[in-house]
Amino acid sequence: MKQNTHSPQVYLVGAGPGDPDLITVKAVKAIASADIILCDRLVSPEILSRYANKKSEIIYVGKECSKNASTPQSHINTLIIDFASQGKTVVRLKGGDISFFSNVLDELKVLKEHHIPFEIIPGITAASGAAAYAGMPLTARGYATSVRFLTYYKTEILSEEYWKELGTSEDTLVFYMSKGNLNGLVEKFLAVGNTDDKKIAVIEQATTPYQKVYTSSLEEFQEKLGNKTFVSPSLVIVGKVVNLHEEFAWLESGKQEGIYFKSVTDGSLVSNIQNLFEYAV
Repeated sequence: MKQNTHSPQVYLVGAGPGDPDLITVKAVKAIASADIILCDRLVSPEILSRYANKKSEIIYVGKECSKNASTPQSHINTLIIDFASQGKTVVRLKGGDISFFSNVLDELKVLKEHHIPFEIIPGITAASGAAAYAGMPLTARGYATSVRFLTYYKTEILSEEYWKELGTSEDTLVFYMSKGNLNGLVEKFLAVGNTDDKKIAVIEQATTPYQKVYTSSLEEFQEKLGNKTFVSPSLVIVGKVVNLHEEFAWLESGKQEGIYFKSVTDGSLVSNIQNLFEYAV
């Protein structure tokens, strides 16, 4: 195996989808070694309380576009470079896997530009966690031979031609960051696809104590779930594997009501972010 010739100054770490027990051993070691932890919103607070060094400085740099309260990526980049240039060990901690629908490329570029050694530590992505905790093997034999990871947070992301292909695909389709366009997503499938034996699942706050799983046929979605506002984060799965949920769900859907991940508009986080902006300017 090729060895890293320089000790990493920055660790880009995936924290997993919610359940703090799903974090990797390597991620725990990096967190414990950190002088500075730049933490996203979708990270279990238990991970920090369990594994962060008491002397570590934790700075929340969450992104929550729906509330117009996201930390600019340029500010995050500035913090990473400034702290690393001071000789401090920095952990950039993100929910799920560090490379799935995140801005890690921006951070990689700025680290490379400043010749700062780094290491990427993968995590369990939301798709794997949500599907496992809902009893839906993503490529179950006889149900799907492959899986695709997509997003539909903007309607223009996917072309009409691509929708036609998705509509007839036998793949399991997993949509990140798409709860705001669910009705439109379902309409696309109904308009262009073969929906026989396919269902849709919306999994709220996957792998947390508040996980809830909602399933429906595509034809009945509007009537059953079309007017529902789903809690963030929510993951969407479309395909035949959704039919397996009823038989193999092993985790009881959360009876508790609550929000597992704090909003970045929470008072303590906002104060922290304001201090961050002053530092970065």
